[in-house]
Amino acid sequence: MTAGGLKLMIAGLLVMAAGFVLLAGGGSDDPQVFNYSMFNFRRLVAAPIVIVAGIVVEVVAIMRRPKKEE
Repeated sequence: MTAGGLKLMIAGLLVMAAGFVLLAGGGSDDPQVFNYSMFNFRRLVAAPIVIVAGIVVEVVAIMRRPKKEE
């Protein structure tokens, strides 16, 4: 694996980690109280899109051919 491929894989991991950070949180301390913040845009739309983007970056990093040196 080349240095460029390794950098791309690390970038994909960081993007996925950012998606999981967006997905986290929003719990309630009291189990009798329902917390509607778990159904907001960030958790239902933005976080899954960021995670899938990270997976796409990983697939591109794995499938990319290294440049031929002449």
